[in-house]
Amino acid sequence: MDTPFDPAAVSLVTSMETVRSRHPRAMSRATDKVLPRLDKHCRAILARSTFCLIGTHGSGGADVSPRGDPAGFVRVLDDRHILVPDRIGNNRFDSYANIMETGTVGLLFLVPGMGETLRINGLARVTDDAALLAPSAVNGRPPIIGLLIEVREAYLHCAKSINRAGLWDAAKHIDRDELPSYGDMLTDHCEGLTREESERQGAEMARRGMY
Repeated sequence: MDTPFDPAAVSLVTSMETVRSRHPRAMSRATDKVLPRLDKHCRAILARSTFCLIGTHGSGGADVSPRGDPAGFVRVLDDRHILVPDRIGNNRFDSYANIMETGTVGLLFLVPGMGETLRINGLARVTDDAALLAPSAVNGRPPIIGLLIEVREAYLHCAKSINRAGLWDAAKHIDRDELPSYGDMLTDHCEGLTREESERQGAEMARRGMY
């Protein structure tokens, strides 16, 4: 039998000085790459990105939420502002609640087939400006709300993590049947949720569609 995990027995690092002392000093390619605005390379990546992760935080803790759409779905408004449209989802609005509280956001943009990523940190506000959101329409349906983000930091991230993960290597993709279906996992996670009710809710989400 495995020894029970005791978090109180784990050695912890409590200072950044200790962290830095145990690693080589960061090179200028890492320390000097942060831009205060979007340049041509950032714009080119955003035009090709189909997926991003949005990190937020509030009094209830931190949250990371995925966003995905056809390439260019995150619109560059100028060199300091981008717009992330909101699409049909689960209506939890965890990210929006955090943004309403703290106004800060971090984003990681991925391009399929590209190991390098783009990171953007900045200030976010929730907008329902119809004229601003209209160009983000898909199938004639504009988003109801979106995130207007003021870029404070933009910088590239190297490909090591993507390459280590083999994220774009189809030979490393799992057989989806190795894991239960999404619906089956939800019935295990949600106390009192029956398979029939889960299927009903899933059918309703399917009826609402992607956009």
